[in-house]
Amino acid sequence: MTNVPAATRALLILRTLAKAGAPMPAAAIATRVGIPRSSTYHLLTAMQESGFVMHFPEDERWGLGVGAFELGSAYLRHDPLERQARPLLTKLVRETETKLPAVAQLGILQGTELLYLVRELPHRPVTTVTEVGVRLPAHLTASGRAILAGLDASQVRATFSNNKTFVDRTGVGPKNLRELTALLRDEAVAGFSAEDGFITEGYSSIAVSVKNHLGMPVAAMALTFRSEDADAGLRAELTGALRAVGAERSKRLGGH
Repeated sequence: MTNVPAATRALLILRTLAKAGAPMPAAAIATRVGIPRSSTYHLLTAMQESGFVMHFPEDERWGLGVGAFELGSAYLRHDPLERQARPLLTKLVRETETKLPAVAQLGILQGTELLYLVRELPHRPVTTVTEVGVRLPAHLTASGRAILAGLDASQVRATFSNNKTFVDRTGVGPKNLRELTALLRDEAVAGFSAEDGFITEGYSSIAVSVKNHLGMPVAAMALTFRSEDADAGLRAELTGALRAVGAERSKRLGGH
């Protein structure tokens, strides 16, 4: 592949890291792509400066950077993701409001923030801050953590390496990387994320991730409702309904 343009090689490296689903040693990347190790190191260094890959010196491995994730998110905004998600969210809201009014949302991760792309409202109004286009701290939102829980732990560490990213809204929620990592570990096992008053006092959210054909979380679907309207039993019902919708959306993206 000595005559292959550098841009093509860079794209092959990104595709290799995406398929791997976890950081890889530079030597393994060079072998997979089929280019010399020296060229691989040069390309990785250049791509790191642009944010498309990140280096994990403690593991001597390379993984996808925030820049690559943001490109994927930008693609999703032009993809049928929103159009296909809207009828599912509408159906979810209509079924849910027989028990309580709840807002359904679709969001994607952008760096340390959660960007809301779709919002479906119940007939009985529920006042929330999750308007379309609004960005909120990902570590506090159920949607943001539903996505983060599906990422490699090293990616989460690199993304939240600066304590200034742990902004506070109501005094509750993870305040540092240690607390966030522990919470994500539990939510990954549970298969969903939840928050009660992390964003707005008196309001709760439940969220599940939407995965693509590689098993990577590319978005999250959530329900937001007044905390006083749902006891533990009803929250379990809402979680089950939301997981079914999330699974359906993942299936349409080729995910499992």
